[in-house]
Amino acid sequence: MGIGYACLTVGVPNTDYKRCMLKNAEEERLLALIQYNLNSLDHVIEYNRENHINLFRISSDLIAFGSSPANRLPWWDIFDSTFQSIGKKIKDAHMRVSMHPGQYTVLNSNRNEVVQKAIDDLHYHAKVLDCLGLSKEHKIVLHIGGIYNNKKEAMERFVANYGELDKTIKQRLVIENDDKCYTIGEVLDIGIRLKIPVVYDNLHNKINPVDKEKDDYDWIDQCKETWGQGDGQQKIHYAQQALGKNPGAHSDTIDIHEFIGFYSRLSCKDIDIMLEVKDKNLSAIKCIHCTQKEKKIQQLEKEWGRYKYKVLENSASDYIAIRNLLNDKNSYPAIDFYGLIEGALKKKESTGSALNAVLHIWGYFKNSSTEAEKKKFSKIIEEYKQGKAQLKTVKNYLWKMAIKYDQSYLLESYYFLL
Repeated sequence: MGIGYACLTVGVPNTDYKRCMLKNAEEERLLALIQYNLNSLDHVIEYNRENHINLFRISSDLIAFGSSPANRLPWWDIFDSTFQSIGKKIKDAHMRVSMHPGQYTVLNSNRNEVVQKAIDDLHYHAKVLDCLGLSKEHKIVLHIGGIYNNKKEAMERFVANYGELDKTIKQRLVIENDDKCYTIGEVLDIGIRLKIPVVYDNLHNKINPVDKEKDDYDWIDQCKETWGQGDGQQKIHYAQQALGKNPGAHSDTIDIHEFIGFYSRLSCKDIDIMLEVKDKNLSAIKCIHCTQKEKKIQQLEKEWGRYKYKVLENSASDYIAIRNLLNDKNSYPAIDFYGLIEGALKKKESTGSALNAVLHIWGYFKNSSTEAEKKKFSKIIEEYKQGKAQLKTVKNYLWKMAIKYDQSYLLESYYFLL
């Protein structure tokens, strides 16, 4: 099983992507953007490899104006060696990547110019994966599109326009149910008809169901039949509804107990699960640790090093409970571990608990800091106690100190991030 996340990383340096406005899309600017974004992708792949994340969705923003006439650069030739280097890392790590064109890539539009732009965009996505030297197991995920007042005709347009696509696109294209227009039943009908693999999205089906008598596992089993030889193992999308938000809004993090309940009922674990969640790689690592066969408490201890001061800031009792949980070095209490972390992060910090964490962090600098720095820290702390300064101000100062004194342990901590 592969568990992964989409596009962006949380708390990982040098992994952001840059864009520019159309009016600034000059050759020199585009070259710089592409190089920057490819370097970011390279760092993401390295991070994924180090953290045993074997499933990842590459951002469509990788190549600025990649499918637009605004970018006339032969970027696939100019950056060939970079693509090959990144692709080799992906293959060596046995990582599976995908891409997912956005909402404006609509293959079944009733306007020819929109369809042509969609085809151009699919060409671009296929080109990226081809440049990386990846097999057809690395897919492009696409929604069916709009209804245009006649769903039957819109579905037929998708079928007809799919027939006009190049083989390089067809061999990678997979289709997914959405939360507004096309149910999993309708997408399966198209997938079976065209012999296209179907990606099942659990949250989309919850919002836009076709048959409430069928559960996730019925649909997952049906979709599995659409994945043929050479397509790689079946892939699904998994998300949880954000509480208090509009239907379809993804949760900030994956609730581990809810995920394990879903995972435990899968009839076959030979499946790839793409998490769609706001904390991205953090939830991916969490779910991997809670489902992997290799159980080493050292992995949880490493995670604890990243979370501990944020947990302490929110809840001293949970901090103590987690420390006690990890005392038994022969155990692997991953689910309980992450459950306690989730509980702590939902709590609102008090001035006392926040100060407790702040003083722990300050301990890394107090012996090496200058007198001026100590005085400034004391002043900020006193202002915070009196309600004249926000906790954010205190943490920003500590962050600058961590950078100055090169405290890598703190810089990798989630204390400054969550």
